[in-house]
Amino acid sequence: MAKANRLNVKKIDGLSKPGIHGDGNCLFLRVRPGGSKQWIQIVQVAGRRIERGLGGYPLVSLQEARETAFENRRALRRGENPFVGRRALSAAISTGTAVSNAPTFADALEAVLDIRRPSWDNPKGEPRWRATLARYAMPVIGNMPVDAVAMRDVEAILTPIWQTKCQTARNVKQRIHAVMAWAIAHGHRTDNPVDAVNAILPKQNEVKEHRKALPYAEVPQAVAAIRRAKAHVSTRLAFEFAILTAARGGEARGAVWDEVDLDAATWTVPAKRMKAKAEHVVPLSNAAVAVLEAAAAEFGKEGVIFPSMQRKVMCDAALSNLAKAIGIAAVPHGFRSSFRNWCAENGVERDVAEAALAHSVGGSVELRYKTTRYFEKRREVMERWAAHCEPTKGQLAIAAKRRREREAA
Repeated sequence: MAKANRLNVKKIDGLSKPGIHGDGNCLFLRVRPGGSKQWIQIVQVAGRRIERGLGGYPLVSLQEARETAFENRRALRRGENPFVGRRALSAAISTGTAVSNAPTFADALEAVLDIRRPSWDNPKGEPRWRATLARYAMPVIGNMPVDAVAMRDVEAILTPIWQTKCQTARNVKQRIHAVMAWAIAHGHRTDNPVDAVNAILPKQNEVKEHRKALPYAEVPQAVAAIRRAKAHVSTRLAFEFAILTAARGGEARGAVWDEVDLDAATWTVPAKRMKAKAEHVVPLSNAAVAVLEAAAAEFGKEGVIFPSMQRKVMCDAALSNLAKAIGIAAVPHGFRSSFRNWCAENGVERDVAEAALAHSVGGSVELRYKTTRYFEKRREVMERWAAHCEPTKGQLAIAAKRRREREAA
């Protein structure tokens, strides 16, 4: 291939349309529909076409890919096969069987991500998959054909982190399992090596920590602190709204005006934004409506109710950062626990409390029935909760004292 037609970093960075671009030495760069880029080498061995991945760009640089491709061709000239090993190649030639054309784990991962990408609600889903697998799996099995990955390879990946990084290890295990399941579905293998590794991994000694929550008696002081905070008004309003509605932080941050009916005092969170993927109608207390009216006065009644300074959905750390800045000894999600404990100790029926939190109780049909049946009861509960959350003069005095103590310390 003429040198002028070879790839360079500037040209690679500018590639966006799906396709395959050659560089020489049987080296190619594949651009996938999602925009990711992978190095592949396509060679002929004993009259059979073999395609192997050499890693993703830019994790594997242009220079590194060229060096690997060159060494692979030198190995082939010596009668070796750097992809399946010399013994496997000799056996294939002598018996007349086909050399495996299964994709590498890296290429199979890209196929899995292409399938999953449209269904991901969280934009961090794909980067998290890539980051964990790039760190733990790729160095061991990234360039291996999926039909060559064995239980021992998976064991080598998981054992070093199984007891020290428990959740990460479980994520890596689940993601490798998904790639291997894809390989089975496409006829590249008949078993999943991750299933076999379950028998030799020890029980994890992880101690699960629950998200920090305030005693419900301290919630009014927290609300007072939020109102006084030197933070963007949108962040303060979103935090208070989440507390008053017992909503998850993401549900409150992502709320848009089309979901709100101020006349009916309801907030309808669509299924796509709910953890349980079921629509959730929240009866709004007078205090919650007042928060919405304050937001409307600041930002108008179009689009996101509590926008960031860039007029977009605020980042997921905004509420947590505010809680830390003002010394609240809880995470935003913990206020849902505060609400649930308040319900338990103030005569609120279990099913009503669970419906207010959009928790599943019983089957899906039963849940829909109960949610409708308990709507007016939930409206009453949310008014009572709002009244509890409103700081009194005594609570404000306590909060001021604690603030002075923190500043003095």
